[in-house]
Amino acid sequence: MRSLTPLPDKQTVAYELLELVAISGELPTDQLTRLYGGESYKLNVVKSLKSKKLLRTFYRDGLRGYRLTAKAKDSLLADNPRRFSFALTGTAETNRIKSEITRRLRLHRIAEATLTMINADVLINRDEKPDLFSPQWEETGRMMIKAPAFYNSREIKEIGTVFVKIRGARSVGVLLTPVEIFVVYNLGDSLMRWEYKSEMRTKALMKTVICRERLPSQYPPDAVQGLLFGNGMELAYDLLAGEGGKQYFILDGNYEHFYYLTNDRKGERLLMLLCSEAQRERLETVLMTDLYDGDEGSTLENDTFDTDGNPVLFGYLCDLPRIKRFDTALRLQKKSGTLICFDFQKEVLSRYCGTQVRFQTIDFEKWERSFFE
Repeated sequence: MRSLTPLPDKQTVAYELLELVAISGELPTDQLTRLYGGESYKLNVVKSLKSKKLLRTFYRDGLRGYRLTAKAKDSLLADNPRRFSFALTGTAETNRIKSEITRRLRLHRIAEATLTMINADVLINRDEKPDLFSPQWEETGRMMIKAPAFYNSREIKEIGTVFVKIRGARSVGVLLTPVEIFVVYNLGDSLMRWEYKSEMRTKALMKTVICRERLPSQYPPDAVQGLLFGNGMELAYDLLAGEGGKQYFILDGNYEHFYYLTNDRKGERLLMLLCSEAQRERLETVLMTDLYDGDEGSTLENDTFDTDGNPVLFGYLCDLPRIKRFDTALRLQKKSGTLICFDFQKEVLSRYCGTQVRFQTIDFEKWERSFFE
């Protein structure tokens, strides 16, 4: 066996980077900016890891990514086998990485989503969350999801032959909070072509495995929702407007809620909000000032009503189907309503919505300071 190379101290950016590359297989180099610390400091971290033969850069087909060396894999496995053996042993795709651009792009999309999860304090390490998709689930006991946890698509494959039913699906994983389940997709920089039947089978599989078989006391079948990540808000407009081909999978009602968040600091903060009922209630208590209770029986999508009796929708989590239903109903009924969103979302959403929709914005920077500092 090769002699082990000393690893950086835990709780450092250097160790976090190695850990993230190990789980991802290959981390896009442009994602380095999303780790904690100054840019020059992080570049020095990469330089140091390369000098110690723990990290290398792989470049092909215009894609540049960080990969672990054999020495780094050996050291991480020795340091924490429970955390890293799944990703760094055998024929795991993250251990024996294919060079085809489609395979590498898939790894990059999962890595981006994983980093968004990490920065939103979602559990991603296998030794920190229930082994939900293990074939031996019954033997491990029925553990509850007590904190937000993300399971990537490779982990879901562990359930066995049933996974064949969703081969071709574009989901990068599933996020579980104590009360909700989100099938997660990452668009990256562009819209994708949906494998409609595979995506619907993915939703059905989550209902069967999680809601009926493994955690039926925690999740009802309607707990399964959709979550999209993308690089910037512009893709949200393309999805709503149907640009770039058929996007009906997002908007046709199979998922009552399909949220769109960005792969950046703003998206990370909103993901924390999405994962916390208490934080959403705190924000909506502030938003409800001078507003009246909503009406679930109304023909107009709404969360509340203003003093003139016009519907108001909380759109700050960019729930695309609800925003589309809200706008469509107002157009058809020739009524006015208000959509409340964050300031950085307004331009895209106002471009899509008709003139009957008024906008009220939340200052993101002020909200972030008041909720997280």
